Amino acid sequence: MVSEHRGRRLAVTVALLSMLAPFSIDTYLPSFPDIAAEFAVSPVYLQQTLSFYLLAFAVMTLVYGPLSDSFGRRRVVLGAVALYVLSSIGCWLAPNGHWLLAMRVGQGLSASAGVVVGRAVIRDAFAGAQAQRVMANASLMFALAPAVAPIIGGVLHDAFGWRSVFGFLTLFGIAIWAWTAWTLPETLPAVARQSIHPRAVSGAYWRALGSGRFMGIAAMVSVNFGAMFLYISSSPELIYRHLGGGPNDFWRLFVPLVGGMMAGTFLSGRLAGRLSHAHAVDLAYGLMLTGALINLALATGLEPTAFRVIAPLVLYASGMSLAMPNLSLMALDLFPAHRGLASALLGFLQTGSNALVAGLLAPLLAPRLPTLAGGMLVLSATGFMLWRLACRRHWLPASAALP
Repeated sequence: MVSEHRGRRLAVTVALLSMLAPFSIDTYLPSFPDIAAEFAVSPVYLQQTLSFYLLAFAVMTLVYGPLSDSFGRRRVVLGAVALYVLSSIGCWLAPNGHWLLAMRVGQGLSASAGVVVGRAVIRDAFAGAQAQRVMANASLMFALAPAVAPIIGGVLHDAFGWRSVFGFLTLFGIAIWAWTAWTLPETLPAVARQSIHPRAVSGAYWRALGSGRFMGIAAMVSVNFGAMFLYISSSPELIYRHLGGGPNDFWRLFVPLVGGMMAGTFLSGRLAGRLSHAHAVDLAYGLMLTGALINLALATGLEPTAFRVIAPLVLYASGMSLAMPNLSLMALDLFPAHRGLASALLGFLQTGSNALVAGLLAPLLAPRLPTLAGGMLVLSATGFMLWRLACRRHWLPASAALP
């Protein structure tokens, strides 16, 4: 275990590594129209720069988990961030839409390491309520990224054009590499390393995939976040079409959403050691379902305004962020000897579902607000039904009931 001071610094490092993913998604969203115009591609084609990024992100999580279990957390994540910097330079200098799509895949292949390794680092170094508090603190700082990223992207886009957004991501990646190299210790001791032999890795993945308990929790995490990501990936349509905004108006969606996420992660940290994981998730689903129901009612019965569209999403985001640290820790506790692999599979399933949301559901549902709100309700209700099933069948790990 580490000291309180080093624990705070470790939480900052994990949060920064995790920020690569939302910054890579949200920063360039205000630039969609100009990129499409310069490269003469359709909005649907440009949407694939997001969905292909997410697919690459999801696939590589399955690689980084076992690599970090075998070679250690520090070495793997530093190599991945270096690759992210090179891919960002490629996006910055992209001569056409096909090159941009390829380099976005490169960003996805590298950014996933931060999320996978970050979760494993926290569980390596902390236990019990302290692990939940550190996970919540890292999530609290990480939650700032979706609010700050589109604002930075909008300002850079207006001042210097869309290429400056990827120039910023290049510098951001360099800064994170330098900070991580300075602050991140190796949290996985040599005696805890696992074999990287394909048979050992495939066997461990097969056990995780065959675990109904693990897969159930992973599905909850995926649909919970997917319901909110439906609005994030639809934000160009939401801001430009439904709310009549411009490139500098993305903050109207992302700042309140992040406020809700920060409230939920703050509450999760405050409840650590007071409520069990299971009771915290019960409370979280109450908030999520209430937000989703209000959202559908307002979208169906009233003319859209920024407040009517966004306020229910804030309530949903609070519940989602309260559930996330608790569900993630429960999932990792099911495979204590393979936390990197378990974190990888958790990230793969979540990001893979996000790719489907961005590539299929968002284009289908975004043209009409009632269908968008209905999609959120269906996804959140699915997560709740899975949760109640897991509780009734006693699929939760023993740590779920600990105060």
